[in-house]
Amino acid sequence: MAIIIEAKNLMKNYSEDETETPALQGVSLTIKEGEFVAIMGPSGSGKSTLLHILGFLDRPTGGEYIFAEKNMNNYSDDELAAIRNKKMGFVFQAFNLLPRTTVHDNVKLPLMYSHAAESHWESMTKKAITSVGLEHRINHESSQLSGGEKQRVAIARALVNDPSVIFADEPTGNLDSKSGGQVMEILQKLHDEGKTIVLITHETYTAEYAQRIIRLKDGLLDTDLQVATRRRANNRFIK
Repeated sequence: MAIIIEAKNLMKNYSEDETETPALQGVSLTIKEGEFVAIMGPSGSGKSTLLHILGFLDRPTGGEYIFAEKNMNNYSDDELAAIRNKKMGFVFQAFNLLPRTTVHDNVKLPLMYSHAAESHWESMTKKAITSVGLEHRINHESSQLSGGEKQRVAIARALVNDPSVIFADEPTGNLDSKSGGQVMEILQKLHDEGKTIVLITHETYTAEYAQRIIRLKDGLLDTDLQVATRRRANNRFIK
């Protein structure tokens, strides 16, 4: 499989009142197309900062980031936004849904900023909603949904443009164990269908769905890339 994500000595410093705080201190890693990778670490370890850089939501202070063989430094912010909309999907702990808007319109929203033909928006929206099993809630407002359903809507919204990579930042953090398991099973299914999944988590049970675990501590790789057992919906484990 080809390498889709390559980070070389990534650095990120935050400045406040003439004081610099390092968030990343030279992180290097690669992720191949179709992999399911979990990034773990305690609060303040730099894992969300790393995801924001990998997802073109922020720029590093130093080092290089190469996505799909193209260097991030060669693009303007507008070009990065276009690639992010087309090639990347995001799922966050807080769902980030519009509360008085239907499931249908929440999922359709990214298409309004894409190059997809408007004549295809309806079929693309319904396909994404069906993929997470919420077609029966398509006309409900997001405020009427349970936490688990909201996160499934967020996943559908992340999928609507058929991205290459799904970035999931603590996607089960606001959910009970049953709902969290359902969300992870959806991510597992997407991986089985060929999507690259990059998961940020502090929870061992969610990380166990991944093929590899990358551990961060104080902005550094805590250990080399590690092979993780992978948990499937039928509760069997494989290496």
